[in-house]
Amino acid sequence: MTEEERNQNGAPEGTTPGDTPEGATEDRPPETPQDLIDGAESGETVEAGLDLGPAKGPALDQDEGQIQTDTERNRRKERVGLVVSDAPEKTVTVSVEALVRHPKYKKRVRRSKKFMVHDEANEARVGDTVRIIETRPISARKRWRLANIVSRAE
Repeated sequence: MTEEERNQNGAPEGTTPGDTPEGATEDRPPETPQDLIDGAESGETVEAGLDLGPAKGPALDQDEGQIQTDTERNRRKERVGLVVSDAPEKTVTVSVEALVRHPKYKKRVRRSKKFMVHDEANEARVGDTVRIIETRPISARKRWRLANIVSRAE
């Protein structure tokens, strides 16, 4: 609506016929993003229609005040590997292999890592495929425990 049309309708200059008197307040969101910025600078509360639900991001540990890396507690790492040694009592050595991409040549390379795993029942044998779970430190080198035996060696 142009200024001429407003003047023809009898409205004062600078207002529209639907505007409220100067003393009344109207709960109408600002029209442009610049109006939102101007309203925020003047100290008034502006409702932009955004969802003000729970904050996203890492959960805070209430006991320590530290940020947890995983939002779901008690979730532990799991690996599947091959038993390469069962010599010590209640311990097996498991080799876990992973295919990783070489950073320069982009070819998939097979990497392996050995884990010392706690086997309480002493049931795993060399050649077995087993599932292991991360746990608290049991000894100087054991931080994994045997979850189950996936398949037995033949």
